[in-house]
Amino acid sequence: MLFYIFPKTDAVRNLATEEFFFLHKKEPCFLLWRNESAVIVGRNQNTLAEINTDYVRRRGISVVRRMTGGGAVFHDLGNLNYTFISRDEPGNDIDFQTFTRPIIDALSQLGIDARLNGRNDLCIDGLKFSGNAQTRNAHGTLHHGTLLFSSNVADISGALQVDPRKIQSKGIASVASRVTNISAHLPAPMDILQFAAFLGERVCTGFPHTDIYEPTVEDEALIDRLVAEKYGTWEWNYGYSPAYTHTKSQRFSFGTVEVGLQVKDGKILSAAVRGDFFGTGEIGGLQELLVGCEHREEALRQRLTRVELNTYIFGMTVPQLLSLLV
Repeated sequence: MLFYIFPKTDAVRNLATEEFFFLHKKEPCFLLWRNESAVIVGRNQNTLAEINTDYVRRRGISVVRRMTGGGAVFHDLGNLNYTFISRDEPGNDIDFQTFTRPIIDALSQLGIDARLNGRNDLCIDGLKFSGNAQTRNAHGTLHHGTLLFSSNVADISGALQVDPRKIQSKGIASVASRVTNISAHLPAPMDILQFAAFLGERVCTGFPHTDIYEPTVEDEALIDRLVAEKYGTWEWNYGYSPAYTHTKSQRFSFGTVEVGLQVKDGKILSAAVRGDFFGTGEIGGLQELLVGCEHREEALRQRLTRVELNTYIFGMTVPQLLSLLV
């Protein structure tokens, strides 16, 4: 088995590194890694339907899509992620018990009674501290999960709290859970780095032979490519989302403005702008301008520089309209 603790805390690079191991290493693997503040969205989810856009933007929280299904999760440096990659021939069933058992056993050694609850959550006293997900290819199974150790619970709720009226999506929505940190249940204190070292040692002792992975220049180049072509792109993190409807309205000093967008493959298919505002130009001109644009702030800002916005909505500024569009 290969064992590797990721040296960096960038979510984009770490998710690319994880996929590199899955695609390019023949051995079974156990990986431990942490991310700076980030929302990690499930493969089949609508990104905008899972995040509090304003909260994420204000706090500089990264948003990255992972290769596995399941719901959106919040990562920070108080959360430890683990990954098992098995090279056994995959079966037909999703198997969470096999891959979570080493984690449960390790926590038992620390005096913590952790259990697998429901489909894919690890809990302590009914409170969730770990969400888990899996994917497969012809060569094996990748199982990964979060381990909330000393995470900022306020950021978890803030980053993932979305107005349900804003986005109507065909994507798979997350389910809110009551959460807890592992550190709150330890009989003796330890920090997250000590916990990571303990967990790595305990898990590795369960395998007959373990090699510490050392990356090569060629390995790093393959990871760089995954960053550039997938995990670092808007197309993967946002554009990959299922079709959805975006609606938002606000009352301004010059009137109420309501925006409705139909979005598919990350691009606006149709746009409706309504309200009791005034303007000298036909609002259809503004709506046509939005069609075909990527549904992201920078692309929309560039489109809006082509017109005099006050012609359509007298008194409105570009930042005000952008606050309704994204």
